[in-house]
Amino acid sequence: MSLDPNPTYAAPDDWRAYSGVLSRRVFAFIIDYLIVLLLCIPAAVVVFFLGIITLGLGFMLYPALFVIVALLYFGLTLGGPSQASPGMRAMGLAMTRLDGRRIDFLTAIAHTVIFWIINSVLTPLILLAGLFIERSRLVHDLLLGTVVIRTA
Repeated sequence: MSLDPNPTYAAPDDWRAYSGVLSRRVFAFIIDYLIVLLLCIPAAVVVFFLGIITLGLGFMLYPALFVIVALLYFGLTLGGPSQASPGMRAMGLAMTRLDGRRIDFLTAIAHTVIFWIINSVLTPLILLAGLFIERSRLVHDLLLGTVVIRTA
């Protein structure tokens, strides 16, 4: 039996675990994307030197740099041991699956990509779903069977 640092195994039924989650998710989103933007700076320097080493081929990574950094960031943090990104941890949130399994790297990336797709179509209306769906879940949470809960 291994000791798991994440005490959340399955989504709790208590309503207090979901109160204020939607507003906290908005602030966590802002914090996380500021961190991603800051991470793009050293990544751009690495791509610059990669472009010099590959005689210009590495420069083709610049248009996709933000997407690559963001996918790695969310894949490693949401799929990590805390099941939360740094912005989510700062706001006292964690993501869990309804069936109790841990979120892996691919599920975290799928969560991010589906969020981007739905957000590009429905823009601000994506948050309205959280007002009407139980547990303040958004559409991409419904599709992947995940839920965001309060940890603090």
